[in-house]
Amino acid sequence: MAITRDDVLKALAGVTVDAAGTSLPASGRLSEIVIDPSGRVVFSIGIAPPEAKAFEAVRQAAEIAVLKVPGVKAALASLTAERGPSAGPGAGRAPRPAAPGPQGGAQGGPRPGPALPGVRHIVAVASGKGGVGKSTTACNLALALRAQGLKVGLLDADIYGPSVPKLFGLDRKPETINTPQGQRIVPLNGYGLAVMSIGFLISADTAMIWRGPMVQSALTQLLREVAWGELDVLIVDMPPGTGDAQLTLAQATPLAGAVIVSTPQDLALIDARRAVTMFRRVEVPILGVVENMATFVCPHCGGTSHIFGHGGARHEAETLGVPFLGEVPLNMTIRESSDSGRPVVAVDPDGPQAAAYRAIAASLWANLSGGAGPRPAPRIVIE
Repeated sequence: MAITRDDVLKALAGVTVDAAGTSLPASGRLSEIVIDPSGRVVFSIGIAPPEAKAFEAVRQAAEIAVLKVPGVKAALASLTAERGPSAGPGAGRAPRPAAPGPQGGAQGGPRPGPALPGVRHIVAVASGKGGVGKSTTACNLALALRAQGLKVGLLDADIYGPSVPKLFGLDRKPETINTPQGQRIVPLNGYGLAVMSIGFLISADTAMIWRGPMVQSALTQLLREVAWGELDVLIVDMPPGTGDAQLTLAQATPLAGAVIVSTPQDLALIDARRAVTMFRRVEVPILGVVENMATFVCPHCGGTSHIFGHGGARHEAETLGVPFLGEVPLNMTIRESSDSGRPVVAVDPDGPQAAAYRAIAASLWANLSGGAGPRPAPRIVIE
C-alpha cells in the first residue's frame, strides 16, 4: 500500500508546536512533503533563527510520528530558517553574514560548530565548479587514507547531485538506531569506509527541489545525526561552487581544512581560486590543491597529451601560497572503475592510478598529523 501525503499529515497532526496545542500541519510551518517510492519521507519545518533549539524536540517528535506510518522506512525532518512566524520585519529570515574583518574572516573570528564526538579531523574536498572530478578524487582519497591504516568516513554533501552511491555501487538504505543522543543513521560500509549520502535516502531519479535553508538544515543533520563512530578522518565531498551549502558546512563544522580539486585548465583554475578565497574568508586552512586530469597517456600508442593543459594547479598553488598535494592523470581505468562502483584504489591498490591517490593521501595526512608516520595498511575486502 503506497504512502500518501494525507497519511503523513495525519501522523503529524499529533505533533504540537506550542503551548496552545497547535498541530504541526496547522501551524503553517510545514514544507512540501517528499515521499520516496522506497518508503523514505523528507520534509522541513520552518522556524525563526532563535527558535532552533526549542524546535529540535518538535523535529524529533515529527520524525518519530512519521516512522509509525505503515510503509515508512525512514523519515528525515529538517529545521529551516527560510520562514517562520510573522513577528515583524525580517522574522524567520536567516541572519546576514557579518562584515569581513581586517583579515578577511567574520568579525570576532570564526564560529565553528561543536566537534563531532569521536572524529579527529574533518576535511572538506571542494572545487569552485563542477565537472573537475572532485567526487572521484574525494572517494579515492578517502580509500587511500584508509590504506594507511586510518579509520575513515566519507560524507557526500552534494544534496542536488549525490555521486557517492554510484561511485561505491551502493543502493541499500541505511538503518537507524536509538542512542542516548537520539535517533541516529548508521552509515553504509563502502570498502571499509563509513559512507553517508542523501542519495541513500531517496531514489536516484528524485529531484531535490529545495531552497537554500532546507539544504543547509539537511546537511547539518547528515553530518550530526549519523553514527560515525571513532574516525581519524571524515572526508566531506562538498557540492561544487561557493554558495550557501559550502558556507554552511564551512561555518557550522569544525573543519581541519580543505582540499581544492581543479583541472589544469585556466577556466577551472579561476573557480578554484574563488574556492580558496571562500575558505580563507571563514578562516578554514587550505590543506592543499590537487590537479586532476593532468596528463593523458594514449593506451594504444603511449603518446602523452595535455588535454586540459598541465601544471596549472601546481602554479596556482604556488601563487596562492598553499601546498600542492599532487596530480592525477586523465585515465580510462579511473573512469571505468568509478562508473562501475569499484573505485580504483580499492580494486587495484598497487596500480599506477592508485599510486597517485596514495601519494596525495600521504601528503594530506602529513599536513593533518604534523608528519606522523602511517600505520600498517589494513586488508581491503572487495565485495
